Amino acid sequence: MKEKFDPSDAIQDFLVFGEFGDVNPSITDSSTYTFMSPDKMEELFDHEIEGCFLYSRHWNPTNKYLSDALARMEDSEAAQAKASGMAAISASMIQLCGSGDEVISSRTIYGGTYALFKNLLPRLGIRVHFTDLADLDHVRALINGKTRAIYCESISNPLLDVADLPALASLCKEHDLKLVVDNTFSPMILSPIRLGADVVVHSLTKFINGTSDCVAGAVCSSADFIHQLTDINAGASMLFGAVLDSTRAASILKNLHSLHLRMRQHSHNANYLAERFRDLGLKVHYPGLPEHPGHGLLTTMMNPGYGYGGMLALDVGSLEKANDLMTRMQQEKVGYLAVSLGYFKTLFSSPGHSTSSEIPVEERERMGLSDGLVRFSIGLDNDIEHSFRRIKRCLEDSRVI
Repeated sequence: MKEKFDPSDAIQDFLVFGEFGDVNPSITDSSTYTFMSPDKMEELFDHEIEGCFLYSRHWNPTNKYLSDALARMEDSEAAQAKASGMAAISASMIQLCGSGDEVISSRTIYGGTYALFKNLLPRLGIRVHFTDLADLDHVRALINGKTRAIYCESISNPLLDVADLPALASLCKEHDLKLVVDNTFSPMILSPIRLGADVVVHSLTKFINGTSDCVAGAVCSSADFIHQLTDINAGASMLFGAVLDSTRAASILKNLHSLHLRMRQHSHNANYLAERFRDLGLKVHYPGLPEHPGHGLLTTMMNPGYGYGGMLALDVGSLEKANDLMTRMQQEKVGYLAVSLGYFKTLFSSPGHSTSSEIPVEERERMGLSDGLVRFSIGLDNDIEHSFRRIKRCLEDSRVI
């Protein structure tokens, strides 16, 4: 096991200055960059030169600052900020796999990722096997000479299953595979690279940015893999071109410095509500509860001090009750009936009919994702007891309790 690591300390020590000594680095608002000689331009086309920029589809100084900060947070050698979380996932998987290759994926993943794996990658000749990654014997049986990667979410969307990252990493190393982990639900809480993952992807749209005002993503990995992604001739990031705007990159970098405070409050509030829901006799999914199947595992893997996350799911029994509850909660100003997560206000949705709707009904049933499931992204409420009283009134009025 590596020495103790605190993601917030790693970011705190990341100091960059603008060209005039700005405490916020200057935004490079340029698509292209000048060269003093043709020879230097030709050299950069041949290989990457640190601190030298060619074209903002390749690298931009502002995006590089954000990427370097994200690498520090995840304790990876390098990182690349991208235009969305799906851009991060798709570029990574296409870089790792080619026609005829196979991937083993967790069954419980975000609906957009499922659609990518189920509907689009097969058109490129890449086959994806969906399975329960907790059954390591079954996972091992799926591995063959065509397998290139295992994909999972550290804490799954929307059922909050916890992946055994050290066990999956060990299995990958045994068979020379890459472990790709989506850490969107648990930034700072988990450091998958330190637990053996090869590639970590994020939707920066969510907790890391925290203000629901942009769409962005990131890939954190080895320097070699990031170089592969940005290679001028064969890099999936470079050639698919999902570039993050530099103004947005600067905004996310500023928000990143408060992430440790926000994650603690998100987690505190979610844990409080999960305990109250449980005490009301409701079926609640939250890994901070001792009775959650992944509680012990997450406790052994997590970085101390950030709690168990700001996401929880509540099964209220039927879609009719779920819709009535969410409508009432928005009227009571608990938060917003909206997709996405990580905002400073609470967001709630019915994943089976929104963020997981791409997954076929029979597959959702195998996952345990019922029509009555309500996914909560718990906000930064200062008085969570007051928020709970409002939610309880909505639960009573909806006849959930």
